[in-house]
Amino acid sequence: MDRDIRLKRLRFRAWHRGTKEADLLIGGFFDAAGDGWTDAEMTLFEELLEEQDVDIMAWAIGTDVCPARYEGSIMEALRVLNYVPIAR
Repeated sequence: MDRDIRLKRLRFRAWHRGTKEADLLIGGFFDAAGDGWTDAEMTLFEELLEEQDVDIMAWAIGTDVCPARYEGSIMEALRVLNYVPIAR
């Protein structure tokens, strides 16, 4: 699949999770980091998107232990949380 098409599909899936909180966390993360991912990182993110939103959010904020298969550069970047827009 063409890289641009794959990124567009990932962006849509990241921003259409079902709750506003998950959209901001996962979609905001994708917008901040997705363009620079390797094919392997895109594959890992695709797999991560199959998980439940509450689990992804818990892994990102550290209230639950992340499965070993998701540990690495993507989860480390997801945990930074500097990509979530906050109204001031």
